[in-house]
Order: sequence, then C-alpha cells, then structure tokens
Amino acid sequence: MTRTRVLMVVEQLRRSTPGGIGTYARGLMQGLGELDPGEAPEVELLASRPARMGSGGVDPLAVHGYPVRSSVLPGPVLTRAWDRGWLGAPSGFDVVHAVSLATLEPRDAVLVSTVHDLLWRRLPDAYPPRGRTWHEAALQRALRRAERFIVPAEEVAFDLEEAGAPRGAIRVIPMGCDHLPPPDLEAGAALLERLGVHGPFLLSVGTLEPRKNLVRLTEAYRRIRGDLPEPWSLVLVGPTGWGEQVNPEPGVVLAGMVSPGELSALYSMTRLLAYVPLIEGFGLPPVEAMVFGAPVVASSLPSTAGAAFEVDPRDSDSIASGLLTVATDTAVRARLELAGRHRAAELRWSTIARRHVSVWGEAASANHGRHRG
Repeated sequence: MTRTRVLMVVEQLRRSTPGGIGTYARGLMQGLGELDPGEAPEVELLASRPARMGSGGVDPLAVHGYPVRSSVLPGPVLTRAWDRGWLGAPSGFDVVHAVSLATLEPRDAVLVSTVHDLLWRRLPDAYPPRGRTWHEAALQRALRRAERFIVPAEEVAFDLEEAGAPRGAIRVIPMGCDHLPPPDLEAGAALLERLGVHGPFLLSVGTLEPRKNLVRLTEAYRRIRGDLPEPWSLVLVGPTGWGEQVNPEPGVVLAGMVSPGELSALYSMTRLLAYVPLIEGFGLPPVEAMVFGAPVVASSLPSTAGAAFEVDPRDSDSIASGLLTVATDTAVRARLELAGRHRAAELRWSTIARRHVSVWGEAASANHGRHRG
C-alpha cells in the first residue's frame, strides 16, 4: 500500500517564541513518531531558511527526525510570498498540512489547514488592529485554498462554518498534552529560589496579554491572599505580549519564560494552576498541568472537559472563591487531581497523530479521485 506523502508547513517553529502553535506542531511530530511504521505517512517539513545552523551545519528542525525543506528566503519574505501566491508547494506530495493559518498554494497536492481559533472575531478588542487584519486575511486565504480543516474543538468548528467553511470539510481533533519532559525538580527549585518564592505557591501559565485576563486573576489573588494558610505566592509564567500588563506586587511574581523541564517541575510542585482567559479555542496549559497531577481552576474551556474547577472569568469574586477553595479544600483537590489525570490520559499525541493521518489519507484519496476523473 502506498504511503501518503505529507509536507508539513512548520514556519512557526522558526520563531523565537513558537507559542501554542509550535507546541502543536512539535506534539504532532512526536505522536507520528510513536506510531507503528505501517501507520505513519511519509512526512517532510517546510520552513524558511534557519537564522543559524545547528552543530555540524544541520538544520535545527532536523531534531524532529524528518527531512527538512528550507527555503532560501527568510521567514518574513517567505510568508509574504505565500500570502500573495508567488510561491506554492513543491511537487511530489499528496497533502500539504499547514499547522496554522499561514498557508500556501498546494498546487497538485491538497491542502489541510489547522485553524486553532477565530477569537479575533469573537473578542476583537483583545487583539491589536494589525493582528486582526492579518488573521482575517489569512482566514480568507485558507478558506480558498484548503480542502480540509482541522480544529481543536466544536466551538471552533461552529465559528469556522459561520466564516464560510463547509461543515463536511471540518474535522474536530483536540490537542495532545503529553509533550513535556519529566520534571527537572532541581532546576525548578533553583528557579523558585531565584524568584524568591519559598514554600507552596499558585501558578498561572500563558502569554501576558489582555485575552488571558491576568488583571482579574491578580485582583482575585489579592483578595484571598490573606485567607490562605500562609501568603503563598502567585507565579506567572509566560512571555510578555501586548496591552495592559501585570506588574509585580506583594505575592505576584513574574517568572517570564522557563524551560520545559522547569515548567514540568512547576506543574508538579504547585498547589494549583489558575487559567482564566476570557475566551480560548482550546486551552493547553490546564491539560499540561493535569499530566502532573495539578488541580486546575479555569474558565469553561474545551480542553478541560469538566475536569477543572470552573469559574466565571469576568467575575473576580468567582475567581477568588475558586482559588481559595482549590488551594485549601483537601477533598476538592483530590477530586480534581483524579479527574485531571483521567482527562490528560485521553489526550495523548499518538492518538491525536493517528486521527491526523486519517484526515490526510481521506483528503489525499479525494484528490486522487478528482485527478483520475
């Protein structure tokens, strides 16, 4: 049986901060590598030229174990050429899979595009104007170019159908969460020492931007800090985004970016993870934390499927009550830990990858049928 030939567009992995889309791309490749050889398609990666080569002159993307096709163009020029249709996919592939809305003309192949969310339409004020403009234009290009769409949740499928995608072309496949390494407890302890965090702490993970609702989170924390057994710190992990920023205050510690091993350690050491965005297409940090047994306080999210203590992200009192309950109630904590581990077990990247392979095969078969016709 001929294996499907797939070209994965992974330009996001060239960025200094690949974000959630980068996590998705890496997790998908991890999952593909865990499949039996007979199940896995032939995969190559496509991206711009690397800013610098790795040791021995090897492209850094080669660490994922797949052949890499690097353009001679730098990232901004290459993506602009894709946007304008000046450059299309190289020949020899059945499927081109874009891991984001950064798509290109697939030429003889069929394009599958992952649409993580359409949140700039639902909550425009949470995005800078330039970002809204690019996302909307990229969505329209994807709607013209792609034959199949993968989304992480039914809510995104609904939004995408409203935007003009045929419902029959949309496949709902959640993200996986078993991509982090084992906790590096020594590095985690050293990080907390540098930050001046001693003893138990609360944790939040995500980009510091308006949509993540960190101003309300810190307000809620401020209200309950004196009611905790001790004034446990709230550690905020993640890069700085845009808009109103959270400033350090008593108990609120900005950790910035941390290594994967440190993040695993923080998840395994924290009293809870608080993740209360105003809106989210999926919500990865909560299920990452559940892998390591952390109880989660969260907005209603597609990712958690009822395994978190849900709060109203627009109500600081609701967030505060959730934080205090989950930080201190032993029975609630035990229930959330068990539910979280069950939910995390459902989201293994090998399972997610297998479902992608099915979509790729379906798209390739439909494309071959059209060519034969």
